[in-house]
Amino acid sequence: MSGGLSQAGLRRMRKALDDTVTHGEAPGLVALVHRRGETYVTEHGTTEVGGSAPMRRDTLFRLASMGKPITAVAAMILVEECRLRLDDPVDDLIPELAGRRVLRRIDGPVDDTVPAERSITLRDLLTSRLGLGAIIAPPGSYPIQRAIDEAGLGVGVDGPTVEPDEWIKRLATLPLVHQPGAVWMYHTSMDVLGVLIARAAGQPFDGFLRERVFKPLGMRDTGFHLPAAKLGRLAGSYALDPATGKLVRRNGPREGAWDRPPAFPSGGGAPGLLSTADDYLAFCRMLLDKGRYDGGRLLSRASVELMTTDHLLPEHKAGSEIFFASGGGWGFGVGINGRRVDLATRPGRFGWDGGLGTSMAVDPTEDVVGILLTQRALGGPRLPRAFVDFWTTAYAALDD
Repeated sequence: MSGGLSQAGLRRMRKALDDTVTHGEAPGLVALVHRRGETYVTEHGTTEVGGSAPMRRDTLFRLASMGKPITAVAAMILVEECRLRLDDPVDDLIPELAGRRVLRRIDGPVDDTVPAERSITLRDLLTSRLGLGAIIAPPGSYPIQRAIDEAGLGVGVDGPTVEPDEWIKRLATLPLVHQPGAVWMYHTSMDVLGVLIARAAGQPFDGFLRERVFKPLGMRDTGFHLPAAKLGRLAGSYALDPATGKLVRRNGPREGAWDRPPAFPSGGGAPGLLSTADDYLAFCRMLLDKGRYDGGRLLSRASVELMTTDHLLPEHKAGSEIFFASGGGWGFGVGINGRRVDLATRPGRFGWDGGLGTSMAVDPTEDVVGILLTQRALGGPRLPRAFVDFWTTAYAALDD
């Protein structure tokens, strides 16, 4: 290929991904590598365990947390239009979150609080420093975890089942775990951001994404639900049963209901958007090209550079080091690689994984986009072999 990918390297990738399917790690997958205008796509296995329908380039997958970068882009569109400002409090648009209280200590009673030192800002949401989110501890370790679960606000791949206004109302009954801006906590900030975008834009979050992101980029197969004619292209969703070691079908609240809009269109991606490899490539190419796309410009170069800069200090990562094993950090809705620890990680590369089995990264230095879409939910911090082998062989195939 003229894009600087070796044929031998791509054959090695195909064999490695074939092996992961043959060994039963996932029933199927679609992988894509784009470099210098050339795109290589490889499909493996079937859309269902024991099924006969083959994976295809246009198979639809659950993006899960790969929706976070899309939410961040939507927010930056509103920043450029001066309808949102990075360091303005969100109180005017989300008054439910004004006057926050903060736990004195994470293991204390939920009513043992102090006043927040300042209001929550858009920057806090974009950098996941709201002060509330996933707590890295066994379930039920702290009173705040129990309070979160009792309110129906637990962080997980299946997401909220109530409408945005009700979700924010429930969130407002909880204290923050940390002061706004002090500590990175996963996920919840991005769901709040989706609510903020809807209120700032004066339209539902999913409608704003469709009009201002998906339509310009030609992402015709991306959305929070599917028309009936596309349902047959949606791959099954599976998780590993720890008791048997076998893949079992997931039965989340959205399964069987993808033909209708969700109660809560999740900015954090739980379970979030459906998409294809080519649709998500259109989004990644826009980021790689600093906001440009074939029809014009979605964001300014300055916005994309700001989004893809690490905004975390070491103290922001306290308690969440498991997310930053490679010395990386967090921009606006994307993880940023730090030091180089394997073939794929390198300073300046950015992207994120989805908890239902997806992975993406953009590497401006190498002019590379990589996308891996599988149906196997992630079961912990250790990535499935398909992820490791895809990124290893993608970088090993660079030929210049």
